[in-house]
This record gives sequence, structure tokens and C-alpha cells, in this order.
Amino acid sequence: MSFQIDTNFVKQFGATVALLLQQGGSRLRGTVSEESMVGEEQFFEQIGPVAAQEVTTRHGDSPLISTPSDRRRVTLRFFDWGDLIDSFDKVRMLIDPQSPYTQNAVNALGRAIDDVLLGGGVSGESSITFDTTAAGTNGVLFGTAFSGKSGGTSNAFPAGQKVASNFGGTAVGLTVPKLIESKRLLKAANVDVSMEELYIVVTAKGEADLLNTTQVTSMDYNSVRALVGGDVGSLLGYTFKRTERVPENTTDKLYPTYAKSGVKLALAKDITTKIAERPDKRFSTYVYVCMGIGGVRMEEGKVTQIAGLK
Repeated sequence: MSFQIDTNFVKQFGATVALLLQQGGSRLRGTVSEESMVGEEQFFEQIGPVAAQEVTTRHGDSPLISTPSDRRRVTLRFFDWGDLIDSFDKVRMLIDPQSPYTQNAVNALGRAIDDVLLGGGVSGESSITFDTTAAGTNGVLFGTAFSGKSGGTSNAFPAGQKVASNFGGTAVGLTVPKLIESKRLLKAANVDVSMEELYIVVTAKGEADLLNTTQVTSMDYNSVRALVGGDVGSLLGYTFKRTERVPENTTDKLYPTYAKSGVKLALAKDITTKIAERPDKRFSTYVYVCMGIGGVRMEEGKVTQIAGLK
């Protein structure tokens, strides 16, 4: 056989493109309340609690009690992504990567929604670059919320809504006592936990911390045994949402718990895709995806933060 036969060897390529490991879009979008948005800013009106007064005289004047009003400001932010698919590359690849490119981009925009809400991201993975001048740079859940007539009043996330890493005496990861304390904080703020949808966002590490506790895995404590499915779906009234994009400080992951009505996601432009030929680029296919969103924490009492060792 000829020593040059290797020249005729065939290179065979797969007919599909596989997306590498990534979070497939947003995992938190359905856990917050959504509103449509028009304009660069939008305000959501609020009415505060009032107190009744006792009637102490007959035929007295009708009461006139001023009802406190406030509003929360949402600032519109745009995100987009685009890439070219060269027509010559299509020939060389023997496949059309247009569909996986588009799905990859939609996933990226979905993750951007979670990053806006959390203010997080994942090291080693492409994530959005925040405009440091934008409202809510630190994330809607734990960042500064703006209120008042013109949205000029800053509302920092209160220390009283935080459960420390060393709650219970020693700095540890996510524990059932910490969940109980976060639930107590919500109740103490008059959140109707029997009517509200409650969520907690955890990482794989936080979920593993809980799976190592007796209260989660034992039938004596938990009617739905977490180890059957290998994860925690719900506990103490919280629905669990797992993502690695949870914010952190130098020592801890910062897990948010919240009522759905306590966090607002405003949509000026939902995730939109455009695919077109670019005559200026030798008629290469251009894939473009964009969205316009904003978010705000509506009430501090409807959100808590649980710190757990990384």
C-alpha cells in the first residue's frame, strides 16, 4: 500500500453544534413580578399604612387622616449581543451555525436578567459589564432602591434584613436555622407568608450544605425527602432556585430570600432576535439579540439576605 495513502484520509465532522456548559437563560425571571415599561424611567406608586382613630365625642367632625404615598423608580437599561457568521465559514463547516448562535445569545441575555436582579455573575464565564453609573449596579435585590417624587431618595438594603454567616454562634454555610430566621424577618415585617410566593436563590454549595443537615433529609422533619431527587425543591415555604450567579463577599455567599411581590422587573423590550445579511460584510449573516429592562426592590421588608460560607 502506498505510503502517501494518508493524503486520502477523510475528515468527518459532526452535523450538529453543541453548546458548552452554561446556565440556560434566566432562572429568576418567573420569581419576580413583571410590568411593562415605557420611557427611560418609570415609577411604581405605593400607599403606606394608616392608623384608625377612636371616636370619643358625639356629632364630632369627620376625620381627615393623611394617607402616606411613595413611589419606586425604575431606570431603563439596554443589553445586546451580536456576531457575524461568514458565508465562507458555512461552506467550510458543512453546517449552518445560525440556530445555535441565536440560542447561545438568548441564553446570555437571560443570564443578564439574573445578573441585574442579583448583581452577581460567575468567575470564568462571560457576564455582563455593568455601567457603574446606572441605578441598581449592585443588583436589584441587595442594591440601593430609589424612591420619592422624582426618585431621588436612596434606600439602602437594611442591616436588619440580613442573617449573618455566624448566626447561631459559628460561621457556617446555609442552614435550616438561618432559613427559619429569614422567615421570621419576613413575618416580622408583616409579609403575609400564607398568601405570598416565597423564593430563595442558592448555589450548588448552599444546596449541598442543606442536604447535609438532618432536618432536610429525614422523613421525621421533611415530608418530601430531598435525597430522593438529590436536590431541595422547597422547604419552610420557600421555593428553591439554583444558580451559581449569587453575589458574594470575601468569605460568604449572599443568598436572597424574597416575596415575589417585593421585587419588580420592568420590560420595555423583551428579548428580541434579528437575523439578517450584511451587504457591507460580504453578505455574512449577522445575528443580533437585544432587550431593554429595569428592576427595583419594592419593599425592604419583603427581602432578606442569608450569608453562608463559600
